[in-house]
This record gives sequence, structure tokens and C-alpha cells, in this order.
Amino acid sequence: MEINLGTGDLAKYPFLNEVSQYIRDTHFSLEEFDRPDMTHILERATNRIILEMDGTVYLELERYEVEVMTFLVSLVIVKNTAIESIIKKFSLYEAMRTEHFLKNDLKEYDEKRINLLLSKIFREIFKINIIKDNPTDKIFKMSIADYLSRSSQFHEREWKLINRSVNGGYVFLDVDETVRLIRNELSLLIYKRIKEMNLPVIPHSIQEKSDLLKTKFIPTQTKGISNRTINQYPPCVARSIDLMRKNENLPHSARFLVATYLLSIGKEIEEIVSVFKNAPDYNEKITMYQIEHLSGKKGNNTKYSVPSCSKLRTENLCFPDVFCNGITNPIQYKGKYANDSNNQSK
Repeated sequence: MEINLGTGDLAKYPFLNEVSQYIRDTHFSLEEFDRPDMTHILERATNRIILEMDGTVYLELERYEVEVMTFLVSLVIVKNTAIESIIKKFSLYEAMRTEHFLKNDLKEYDEKRINLLLSKIFREIFKINIIKDNPTDKIFKMSIADYLSRSSQFHEREWKLINRSVNGGYVFLDVDETVRLIRNELSLLIYKRIKEMNLPVIPHSIQEKSDLLKTKFIPTQTKGISNRTINQYPPCVARSIDLMRKNENLPHSARFLVATYLLSIGKEIEEIVSVFKNAPDYNEKITMYQIEHLSGKKGNNTKYSVPSCSKLRTENLCFPDVFCNGITNPIQYKGKYANDSNNQSK
């Protein structure tokens, strides 16, 4: 039996193939964004982007026509900024928005609706055959191959295959784990759609909103830590900082490494916070609290240590150079500036 989508699904999941068909059927053109009756959509889209740039998932929902058009104009505004950090952060937070709705929907007891989502999102878009293990519970399973290809991006211990429930060639997951596995793919899907958009004519109203975003969220440079200083850090730390500068989203283990290392060499908390500013999911308050917690100023007053080289190897975070020979922890790294006593204190 064919599974049909409801309008509520189009509102929550505007990246679905059916939404693209809906937009084609309406024959909508960019020029229409300058119409007075589009002001509500433009303002809604702009507020959505600003909220996500500030580190908050946008969870408002209206009728599907409004949601679809809001999503579409958001893509156009973001595309027109041509700023990579804005595009990446927007893509990530839109994926997190979907993650929120999808988790709730998969926890419903309506089997038809669950099968609809498994079919339209997991199978049709991401080519993953997710199977509901038992009609009476909320446990799902996927093939070991599908699991490994996605869990490899996570470095936390709980995602290692040895720590999962496996049987008959399948890995078993709860709802939250199942949805979390596709967040990165969904973010990349939205990112790709933005990058591939062709905007031959930019309406004045769109240009205004894009200019506003460019002014408000101009990319920040890492303050207080020069390139030369970063290049003297252990390669595991330097690589992670470099990836953040390029707006890449680091796993928790890499962020923990950067923060504990910078704390160990005497960097101020505010200076360390600035290192994380270009991370797509950056939130200043959360980042400040987490670093204060690692420093021992918050929580249980315990200062956390820099992870050992052996632990970093197990987490795929070790990228040794010749100066790593013989060390067991990144704090022992001397590098080519070993004779410059001021390098790690500035």
C-alpha cells in the first residue's frame, strides 16, 4: 500500500521530495518575494536564521504552506550571503530542527505514521533500511554496514560497535540514537541544496535580508592566538583548531582535547571561548559554562586533564609528527619552537 504524506509532515520536513514537487506545481518565482503579502514570510525566515545563528533551534510551526515558503526563502537568503560560516551553521541547525520533530514522531504509537517516516526519510532520502524491531516497543535496527558508515563520525565510546547490541547482522538502536545518526547527513543535504541553488535575479527584499545577516554575523577570526602559536601546538590540537576555523563541526572528544590543552598551558577562559566561535553549533553561554566546568571553576571544582596520546589514538584524534616521538600526552609536546620559552605562555 502506498504511504501518503500529510500536510503536517511537509511543514516539519520541508526537505522531502514531495515539497520540491509542491514548489514546482505552484510555479513560484523569486520575483514574488518583493510582493507586500510576502513580508510575513520574509520576516519569519529572517528571524529563523538569526535565531539559529545565535545557537537556538527554531521550533515554530504554522500551516504547511507558510512553513514550506519560510524554508525556501531561508535557503535563498542564506545562499545570497555567500558566507560559508552562515551556510554551514544554518544547515546544521535545520538538521537539528528536523531531529527534534523526528524523535517525537517516531515515539508515537501509530505504526502507519512511523512506517511513513522510515520510508520517506530514511529509505528514500538516505538509502538506509531502518526496521522497527517490535511493534510494541520503540527499538529500531539497521545493518552493521549502514551503522558503521555513519557511527564512524562519532568518537564517543558508546558509539563503538563493541558497545552496541548486535544480533543477526543488525545493530539495535533506540529512537534518539537512530535519529542522531542521520543528523550529519541531513545537514550536508541542506548544505548541498543551498550551494547548488541558482539565483539569477535577486529581489530587493532578499538582498536587504542577506545584507542584514552579513552585517550581523560577519565571520570572526580567532582572537588572541596567532597562526604561529597554533602551529606550535601538538598536531592533534592544531588540526582541531584549524577545522573549527573552517567552520567544521568537531566531535565532543576533539573539543574536550582543545579546551583542556589550552587550559593546561595557561590560556584565559575568554580566550579559549573565542577559539570555538566559528564552530557551526557555537553558543557562547554554553561554551563558557563548559570551559569553566573543565577548568574547575564550575561543577565539582575538578580540573580536567588533557587526554593521553593512547586515548586520542583510540578516538582517531592522533596525527603525530616527528616531535611526537616518545611523548605520552600532548602537554609534553615541544615541537620546533622548543627553545622559545615564551611561545606557550602568550
